[in-house]
Amino acid sequence: MGRVRLNFPVFSFSVWQSNLADASSVMTLARATLFQSSTFPSSSLMGSIPTVRHYSADSMERNYDNALRIIDSRRRRGRPTSTTSSTESPEQMPAAKGAPDLRGTPSIVGMSEWLEMLGHTARDVNSLNVIHIAGTKGKGSTCAFTESFLRAHGRRVGFPTKTGLYTSPHLIHPEERIRINSQPLDRTLLAKYFFELYDRLPQLHNEYNPNQEVVERGPRYLQLWALFAFHVFVREKVDAAIFETHNGGEYDATNVVEKPVATAITTLGMDHIEMLGPSIENIAWHKAGIYKSGAAALSTVQDPAPASVLQARAGIKGEEVGFVGEDARLPVKAVQLKPSVQRKNASLAAAAAQAFLFSTAPAGSNWLTDKDIENGVEQWQWPGRFQVIPDGSRTWFLDAAHNDMSVGIAAQWFAESLQDTKGGIVRVLIFSHINELRDTASLLECLAKALLECNADVKHVIFSTYDESTERKATREPKSPALFHETWKRVQPDTQIWDEPTIQGAIERARGIGTAGAHVLITGSQHLVGPALRILQSQ
Repeated sequence: MGRVRLNFPVFSFSVWQSNLADASSVMTLARATLFQSSTFPSSSLMGSIPTVRHYSADSMERNYDNALRIIDSRRRRGRPTSTTSSTESPEQMPAAKGAPDLRGTPSIVGMSEWLEMLGHTARDVNSLNVIHIAGTKGKGSTCAFTESFLRAHGRRVGFPTKTGLYTSPHLIHPEERIRINSQPLDRTLLAKYFFELYDRLPQLHNEYNPNQEVVERGPRYLQLWALFAFHVFVREKVDAAIFETHNGGEYDATNVVEKPVATAITTLGMDHIEMLGPSIENIAWHKAGIYKSGAAALSTVQDPAPASVLQARAGIKGEEVGFVGEDARLPVKAVQLKPSVQRKNASLAAAAAQAFLFSTAPAGSNWLTDKDIENGVEQWQWPGRFQVIPDGSRTWFLDAAHNDMSVGIAAQWFAESLQDTKGGIVRVLIFSHINELRDTASLLECLAKALLECNADVKHVIFSTYDESTERKATREPKSPALFHETWKRVQPDTQIWDEPTIQGAIERARGIGTAGAHVLITGSQHLVGPALRILQSQ
């Protein structure tokens, strides 16, 4: 068993070669502190999908629509009201004032049993050659860059020939969560593979009952998507599988993987505090749960406090964290790498791809070249993140920022994009955010302050909902518009404010503003940006 050192910009890390002994990964689940609620609003993009309480395997047509209806029926309609039997944090977690809001059951509970029911052993899952990525900001982009670099390398040398990518949530269509060679899973294959899973998990034949024992009641919504991704990637025989965690790490449903090839953590920040907090050290502890013995342990450059937690947790697994700085091989002027945070994400992705190739690729073809990186960046696409859509005299700027850190970056990106524009262009904001676990007013205030500090000169603000149109409605109602008005006016009192009950109405309102043209920033949530993107693309 040899150790080979790979050098990356600014920092270096060590990667163990294959044939490592199994690491002890026993977790005290009863004392878990991450309890994912899976209370995302039902996708308005899927229309009004009725909740089907019971499914007859004999009478139901096995198609795409029915597969999605069954998946959607596994949503938990609200966070559990009762706390867990133990609110004590694991011994290894850093001490902090306060305590996380512990409710329900850790999402990793039941995953191994359900995978076994599907016929997939731990060895089957490990054979997928998993790259596991966690973090607060930039997880999706980093996953997509990693996949793109590997696909570019595979096109040049023949390995990997097939990649799998699992991310969440989806932007427009549910099948975007599971991708083969960057393409969303074909709808015919989605139906085929889902009903294979359905036949092997009889729990899915009945309504989800949270009062039953975990294995007996079956997977919740996000657990089911993760199981489905594992099943698809095994059936498709992918050479590499990139998995994005849902929002945690240690107790995340995706962390059922015992032997990933590489693990990486993107920028950490204060988000999902109730479940992962209350401190940045607690959040880092959860995210670092993806580090495993024998897998490259990577991270983007972090602040000292969370970095020390990552180092300590990796050290317990016998690994050294490689903190990855900016990769000088990245193209200087690539629009895909704007704003600058995308260079950070792409650099971490290049390190993860290189660690993967070193561990799995045949000798002589296990290095990511400058050309691989150039081609990977050029072909990279991640709709809804820092996306620009020209539209005649108007330009639409879409970014699914949804926490304090990300809305600040979105504001800076929007302001920088305006520097070369002609006079007379009006700046407009369309915003919506509905989340019981996040302070929406505080998020809006952060955005208002960031836009003001960046001199974005926003003159019109349109507040909307997650309802795409009067026919396609979401399930959550926004907070009082008066709260939004008060919050915004406190920071930028001279702005014209509009309220539109649908996203389509908000876009039409924006089209009527500015005779010489307008630049419109759409941000606040993927559940806003996704429908907005579909509307703009259809027009």
